[in-house]
Amino acid sequence: MLKRLALLALLLTTFHAGAEESLPPLTLYTPTVCLACIDYAEHLRAAGFTVTVTATDNMAAVKRRLKVPKHLAAEPSAMVAGYFVEGHVPADDIKELLREKRKARGLAVPGLPLGAPGREYSNPTCDTACTVLDGDTGTGRVRRELYETLLVKPDGDTSIYARH
Repeated sequence: MLKRLALLALLLTTFHAGAEESLPPLTLYTPTVCLACIDYAEHLRAAGFTVTVTATDNMAAVKRRLKVPKHLAAEPSAMVAGYFVEGHVPADDIKELLREKRKARGLAVPGLPLGAPGREYSNPTCDTACTVLDGDTGTGRVRRELYETLLVKPDGDTSIYARH
């Protein structure tokens, strides 16, 4: 019985490790100085991706090469398994797309929403659009915005892929 349990534990550990190892490498293109992009790369690595960061002074050329529609532009841009990833797309959304193998150009989170991976502001666990009040002025600043990950179809049209 003990041998069977040990074998089962070994198989489960091997399966889990194999699942993480099966993720394709991801190339992340960032502006030369982008701290949020560094945090985003760490988010992807923590999720099991092997990430190569390429800093560039010409993000527009990267976006043209990846065929990212202009209205979806964000920072950073990435390429994984033939898909582009535009903006701070959560790693779980990327993994889901890779599992589904959808016919698409890629995924996009346009703009720079607070709360997206790499764009957390002091409390990444806030469940709704949170506000921190400044005690001196009584004004608020948003900690986390609600945002959507968009699926970019082969013809460039988009649909909502996930809501966060």
